[in-house]
Amino acid sequence: MNRCFLFAVPLGFGSLWLSFVPSPALAAPPTFRKVVLTDKFHAEAAGVGDIDKDGHGDAVYGPYWYEGPAYKERHEIYPAKDFDPNQYSNNFMTGVGDVDGDGWLDVLVNEWPGKEVAWFRNPGKDSATVKASQGGWGKHLVHPVVDNEAPDFLDVTGDGKAELVFHTGGVLGFATPSDKTATERWTFTPCSEKENWGQYQHGLGVGDVNGDGRADLLMAGGWWEQPAPVVAGSTPPAWTKHPFAFGTGGGQMHTYDVDADGDLDVITSLAGHGYGLSWFENVNKDGGIDFVEHRILSDKAEETLDGVQFSQLHSVAVVDIDGDGLKDIVTGKRFWAHGPQGDPDPAGSPHLCWFKLHRGADKSVSWTAHKIDDASGVGTQLAVGDLNADNRPDIVIGNKKGGFVFIQEGAK
Repeated sequence: MNRCFLFAVPLGFGSLWLSFVPSPALAAPPTFRKVVLTDKFHAEAAGVGDIDKDGHGDAVYGPYWYEGPAYKERHEIYPAKDFDPNQYSNNFMTGVGDVDGDGWLDVLVNEWPGKEVAWFRNPGKDSATVKASQGGWGKHLVHPVVDNEAPDFLDVTGDGKAELVFHTGGVLGFATPSDKTATERWTFTPCSEKENWGQYQHGLGVGDVNGDGRADLLMAGGWWEQPAPVVAGSTPPAWTKHPFAFGTGGGQMHTYDVDADGDLDVITSLAGHGYGLSWFENVNKDGGIDFVEHRILSDKAEETLDGVQFSQLHSVAVVDIDGDGLKDIVTGKRFWAHGPQGDPDPAGSPHLCWFKLHRGADKSVSWTAHKIDDASGVGTQLAVGDLNADNRPDIVIGNKKGGFVFIQEGAK
């Protein structure tokens, strides 16, 4: 009997919640069909969702959304511009979700770390015909200063609606619409004391670390516990900081019960521009929560897993790729994050990979590396979703090599 899972399409890792019924576990690793949306550099991010409500999943890359299932036709969201891969684009984050509650999926964009996030209103039935220059996709401010290279659009409050998660001025928190239309500047809820975080901070996540049913916030330096709700009108209690070093700052951070012991562990890359991928086992220490690191990919360039190693794991997704009921990891190498001369191994192949989770009878945990592609990589985020309704997760990538869709087609 298949079980129905809900998973977040990360901005994402844009975080549109989709229903996903995994197919039976495959005897051999699945294969993926690569679709090139464009070889032009438009963004470091991507999103997925049924933009025109025709029953087919669409891909969002930069200023365009691409019609599924063929992804040949593209439609403008905001004025388009081709960028030099030696430089940067005006899109570091793409979120997809129904912001104003009108039943149509809208698009959020972070122009640059430390700059604004705005959302573009889907014009509805005219989404495939009206151009941004004609005022079709109205632009509205979310917040003027959004720090972190991995802000996300996820449900923090548990009300079924996504919030924009980020830090600003050194304070971690989330923003929610200030009015029903969401066209006024959103309201920021602070969740931390001021920290020494800048606009280019790496690593950010949302997950229930302590298993109390409330989403907590994660950064490379620890996690912030969401307090219990209070009576309306009362002063909200402070979020509690729990320091821990989850690397120096990688990409998106996730919680998942990796070892099936009933508590939630943390999965993250260790350095957005270096090497290393780990899961951190949630353990009890002196009545509190501590973590034990287990390395998946080494932080040393010469050490591999199944012959796989790459640097700059700037975006990470966690989803059941092969339908066995266990969540796997999707990540890759961000291509030319700081140009052809910057960062470790800038000329290395821009791999896109998934890492299969195995659980042994003795409760041991291991991972198998599988290459999806070696000529795309990832950006500051990647998006996962079932684009063709076959109950298999597909992947959308956007970075300096262009935009790509990877359709899962089954076992080899």
